[in-house]
Parts: sequence; C-alpha cells; structure tokens
Amino acid sequence: MNNINSLSSLIWSSADDVLRGLFKPSEYGRVILPFVVMRRLDCVLESQKDKVYNLYDSYKNKLSDPSPVILKQVGLPFFNYSKYDLTRIKSDPNNVLMNFNNYIQGYSPNVFDIIENFSIDPLVEKLHKHKRLYLLIDKFTEFDLHPSVIDNHQMGLVYEELLRMFSEMSNEESGDHFTPRDVVKLLVSFVFGGDREDLQGEGKIRSVFDPCCGTGGMLTIGKQWAHENINSDLKIDLYGQELNDVTYSICKSDFLMMNENPDNIHGPCSSISDDRLQGRKFDYMITNPPFGVSWKSEKIFVEEEKKDPNGRFFVGTPRVSDGSLLFLQHLIHKMNPEGSRIGIVFNGSPLFTGDAGNGESEIRKWIIENDWLECIVSLPDRMFFNTGITTYIWIVTNKKSRARKGKVQLIDGTSFSTGMKKNLGDKGKYMSDDQIQTLFDVYQSNKESNFCKIFPNEHFGYTKVVVEQPLIENGNIRTDKKGNPKPDTKKRDSERVPLNQNVDKYYKREVQPHLPDSWMDRSKDKIGYEINFTKYFYEFKFLRPLEQITQDLKSLDNEIKQLSVEIIGE
Repeated sequence: MNNINSLSSLIWSSADDVLRGLFKPSEYGRVILPFVVMRRLDCVLESQKDKVYNLYDSYKNKLSDPSPVILKQVGLPFFNYSKYDLTRIKSDPNNVLMNFNNYIQGYSPNVFDIIENFSIDPLVEKLHKHKRLYLLIDKFTEFDLHPSVIDNHQMGLVYEELLRMFSEMSNEESGDHFTPRDVVKLLVSFVFGGDREDLQGEGKIRSVFDPCCGTGGMLTIGKQWAHENINSDLKIDLYGQELNDVTYSICKSDFLMMNENPDNIHGPCSSISDDRLQGRKFDYMITNPPFGVSWKSEKIFVEEEKKDPNGRFFVGTPRVSDGSLLFLQHLIHKMNPEGSRIGIVFNGSPLFTGDAGNGESEIRKWIIENDWLECIVSLPDRMFFNTGITTYIWIVTNKKSRARKGKVQLIDGTSFSTGMKKNLGDKGKYMSDDQIQTLFDVYQSNKESNFCKIFPNEHFGYTKVVVEQPLIENGNIRTDKKGNPKPDTKKRDSERVPLNQNVDKYYKREVQPHLPDSWMDRSKDKIGYEINFTKYFYEFKFLRPLEQITQDLKSLDNEIKQLSVEIIGE
C-alpha cells in the first residue's frame, strides 16, 4: 500500500509542477485523472499498437464499423487506432496539439465516451496556449504503468488514491459528488452486514446499483467491504447512473482501472427522467442523492409518470424544492420481489416534512405501511464536505427478518465521531473504524439502549382530525337548513391523534373539555406519518441553580481583576 501511495503522490506532485499557477488545485484532478487513464491504456496497448493501426487501416473502407474485428484480434475491451500515443506525440514537439487531438479521436467508443465527458478540450487548449501541454505529456510518459509492473488491482488502488486526493483538494466543491469514505463504510456495513448469512457460501452472484453514483466510490467501497468482511469469493456486479458529465467520466474511468465493467455505468443523464436501467431489478442499492435540490426541470416528466398506477411516483411526490425522496421511490421500484436492501443518505427533511395527505407524508405512509423501513441512523453533524447539517441513513428492505417485522429501529449516532485535525471544507469530523463497528453492533443486536429505540410501525402514524367550532353572529349560533351549526372557518383547527389511540376517546379527553361547543368533521380525516427523530432521544437537563451561576460569574470577575492587576503591575 505504501508503494501505491508513493506512486499516487509522485504522479500528483509531478503534475503539480506543470499545472501550478495555471489551474486551481481543486481543478488538478480534471487534468490528472484522464491523463492517468490514457497513460495506462497506452501501456496496455503498447505491444499491439502497430497491429491495431494496421487493422483499422485495412478495414476502415470495407466495414462501416471495424471495431468488432479489432477488438477480437487484440483481445482487449478497448483500442486506439491512431498512429500516436503519448510517447509518440513527444517526437513532434511542433504539432503537439494536432497530434494529441488525432490520438484522442482514435479511441474506441467506450474510452472516447470517457475522455469526451471529462471535457478536457478547454483544459488542453489552455495547456497548449501556455506551452505546457508538451511538458505534461512528457511528465506522464515517465510513469511506467505497464501491467507487468502494476497489475489491474494495484492500478485501481493508485487511481482510487488519486481520486481521494482530488476530492480532498476540492473541499466544499467536491461535496456534490464525493461522499466521505467513513460515511460510505458505515452505510455499506448496514446494507451488506444485515444480509451476512445470505451472502456467504460459494457461487453467489449479487448486483449493486447507485442511481446517482458520482465518482463510483459507494459502489467500489461497498464491494470491497463485502469481500473483506463477508465473502471474498462473492461475485458482485456493479451498476450506476450519473448526471454530471465529469463525475460520470471519473466513475467510468475508475471502473476501467479497477477491472470492473465501465459499460455498467450510464449517463450523463438523470435517473429520474431518463432511467437507463428501466425494468432492471437489483439485490442491493446504495446512494447519497443531492440534498435540497429542486426537481423543477423534471417536473413535467415526473407528473406524467405519477398518473401511471404502476409508475414510480404514483403514491405521491415531494415538494419541488427537494427531490431526494424521488430517488428512494426510484430504488424501491427496482427492488427484487425475492428481496432487496437499500441504503440511502438523507438530510432531516424526509423525516417530517409534509402534512397528512401531502406528498412526503404519503411516501412515508407507503413505505412504513408496507413494512419496508427497517432502520434509521442519525449521523453527527459536520460529516460532509459541503454541509455541516445532521444527516441520516435509511435502511429500506422488502425482506425483513422475523424479529424486525412490523418494527422500525432508530439509532442515535450523533455522538460517534472524532474531530479532524484540519477541516476539509465543512467536514470537521469523521467516524473511526471502531466507531463504525460499535454502531453496527447496536444495529445488529436490535435491542433498546441509550442509543437505540425500537417502535412498531403504527407508532409513527396519526389521524389528522378537523375540529370545528360554531359560527356566532350577534351572540347567536348560525345554523344551516337542517338546523346544524355552521362552522366558523376562522376557528377551524386540527388534531393529530396517534393511530394507536381511539379518536373519539382522544377528542373527549383532550379537546372537548376546553372547547365544549366544538365537534369533529370526520369526513376530512387524513392519515399521516412522520418520524420526529430528535424527540425520541431527547434528554431533559435541569438548568443550573441561580446561586451556582452567580458564584461562577463572581469567580470570573475576580479572575479578570487579578489579571488586570498583574498586567498593570508589569
């Protein structure tokens, strides 16, 4: 691992010599990552470079697409038919940009898609304009990335380390795309660890999907965790979709370097309005969708699908200002009937936003009444690069164990963190491996404690009952034609009656003694669900006695006076 880190640092520092002053450190990754990909592919193709060029030259006028022939002949999943590679480009310093463009155009469609979506054209133009393109190419050709020197696994680790450095350099800019590794490790431990028995044994194949996969960290770390902690022989197929073009390219290139299948990553497009894996079902789904991001640009599509009883959004939609719940609905739609597990990161909004009958409440009702919500874990604040707010991990599954059926486990993880020596954007805390393991143990034990509460599903539900009061004019109660009192709409109120309580008894006990002329309009009853997470773990702390506060203030006052005397005395 030290050699891997050393090579990653060497690549980064060598590029820094060329890029410094021309690009911000947070932009380095957009140059370094595609050049690492190209250098690695050059090394892999080196022995067959001329063969590929000749094959293309022979078949380009005979076949509309000579790609299948070339791929079969070279026995690799990619090729480059240009006569140039990075080393050969150096042989003609006067035409670096022209030859570099010719080299990029020579890649097979799967690699060209990656390079194109990195959007490196303006970066390369900028390097060339400032006479640094040749210098950068010269730096990268110094690195020996041949498979005989660095195998696929080691190359994947090098790339992952560079990706980590990029994410940390980006700080708050990276928060939209990079989920901190400690958060990912916690999430995947709950998703896969909760299914340990099913994953053990030989010949097992499982699929994992992330609908907004960013750079693919959740997918690759999830696979690594399952191999290291459950079953090293487990075959895991990774799938993802990503909207952002640059992170889409980073993810695909990471898969290429890790010897995963980059064709399983789709984009750049939204999973909500352009599902590239429509009809597919997955065994495990893990994701960190964007917080508080509007889905107004996709509203027409979502509202249209909402009309379909078999559609993803038929049960309801959240408010337009925050579309995070849409991703959970999307994932639930992709659950295998035989059983799937979902791990998703949310802010606090999906827990309680929306009154009974509104979109968010209807989605929670749908999830809880179907007994899919297994567990919610609250995380410490300041865990993410771009926000300091408290976040939550939801575990959703359609294959609960017998002990968990009809119940929801809530875990308070807000105190499980360690302060960082140096903040990375808004990230000032992290979870150690021991803290992650302790939280997982709390989950696995499934027993109530100071950090764990377990409630039946109906505990989170309530009936919203409308309470009316009579309309009074000139001291008299107004009535309708049938003699019933007319309601005063200005005094109309409502009560939330827990589902486990009788509405009539609740009304007589809690409302009627205070409003003897009131009545309930049961025709307006609505069932709602919310999870007031903080309330369940709140501990009342008595205020300090006034005498103690006064004594502390006097002590501070005396201390200030003493310091003043010492200063003046000097």
